[in-house]
Amino acid sequence: MKNDAIGVFDSGMGGLTTVKELHAILPHENIIYFGDTARIPYGSRSPETILRYAREDVAFLQKHAVKMIIAACGTVSSVVGDSPFVTDLPFTGVVLPAAETACAATRNGKIGIIGTSPL
Repeated sequence: MKNDAIGVFDSGMGGLTTVKELHAILPHENIIYFGDTARIPYGSRSPETILRYAREDVAFLQKHAVKMIIAACGTVSSVVGDSPFVTDLPFTGVVLPAAETACAATRNGKIGIIGTSPL
C-alpha cells in the first residue's frame, strides 16, 4: 500500500490545483486524477445525484490501487461533509480542511464560504 497512489477527483479541472499542491508537499507520491468533465457542473444537481456521481468517481479510482481518496470538488465535499462516505480507505474532501485552516488563521475564528448556488 505504501507505493499505491493518492486518488483525486473533481467535477472538472479545478482539482488540478489540489494535485499541484499535493505534488508540492508530497513530491514522491503517485497521484491519479479523475476530472469528470462529462457531467460538469455538479453544483446544479440534486444531493442524491451528486452522491451517485461521487460514488462512481470513487469506484473508478478504487480500480487503480489507491491508498486514499481526495474529493477535490467543493460540491461533493459540501454534500458529503464529515459523513463516512468511503469506509475502506482514508477519504477527505477539500471544504472542511480548508475552512478549518482558514478559521485558525483569523482573529475571530470566523470565515465566509461561497459556492455554487443550490437548486
